[in-house]
Amino acid sequence: MSPLRIIYLVLAIWGAVQPLFYFVPWIADNGFDIRGLFVAWKIFAVNTGLMTTLNVAGFALVIFVIAEVSVRRNWSALFVLPVIVLVGLNCGLPLYLFLRTRPVA
Repeated sequence: MSPLRIIYLVLAIWGAVQPLFYFVPWIADNGFDIRGLFVAWKIFAVNTGLMTTLNVAGFALVIFVIAEVSVRRNWSALFVLPVIVLVGLNCGLPLYLFLRTRPVA
């Protein structure tokens, strides 16, 4: 495996694990309350701006992955779509780059 692919994989793992340090304590205190989570994200305008930015970037990545898969026929890259939605852009983007840079057989 190339050093670049290792970096992408490490970033994908980091992107999946680091947010848990913030979400797990919040869920332990508040329960699994999605409405409360959205309210917490909108407390400050900067939080709302960041959430909006990440949502737009995530949506752009979903469109890009679908377009790339339809051209390259790299069906395994579709695995990234639920990762983007359920885990986030911070894990989905490096994971897609990891899958995209694998050697072509």
